[in-house]
Amino acid sequence: MTTTAAPATPRPPVLDPAESTELGRAARTTAPRASHAELPARSGPGALKILAAQDVGRVQDLLPIRYARMALSPFTFLRGSAAVMTADLAGGPVSGIDVQLCGDAHLANFGFFASPERRLIFDVNDFDETLPGPWEWDVKRLAASVEVAGRDRGFRPRERRAPWRRACAPTGRRCAATPR
Repeated sequence: MTTTAAPATPRPPVLDPAESTELGRAARTTAPRASHAELPARSGPGALKILAAQDVGRVQDLLPIRYARMALSPFTFLRGSAAVMTADLAGGPVSGIDVQLCGDAHLANFGFFASPERRLIFDVNDFDETLPGPWEWDVKRLAASVEVAGRDRGFRPRERRAPWRRACAPTGRRCAATPR
């Protein structure tokens, strides 16, 4: 019996830091930082229609449990409605730099793991919504989850600002380190 290996998937070239920086600058002309401050109004189906479309193929007996959990608070709604936020973000600005998204980047989808070297690693722990898309979507969903969780817990706006910034700091530091 002869087997044939699948053809190798072409990989994008690895860029040096200067090339990456230049690509980032060019991307900012398409989607300047300030353009991310607004969320354009979405046309198309409403949140309930988007959620109902997801119900196709799900175990119907479990749907009341899903919706009961989502109804508990704004944060639990956010957790269960990644498709709604994706639809909201789809009309917004993007740099054109696509990645393999978590797709459901929110506070409750991060946790600690043990590495093979027995070190603790903090990382994303939920990949059932993963898809290719603009890197900005995961950052915005994570930032929104920090804000919504803070509101849900009764924190004042001033108290919510620091955790929101810390959650997005790795991306912000990289952007801030890149000359304008």
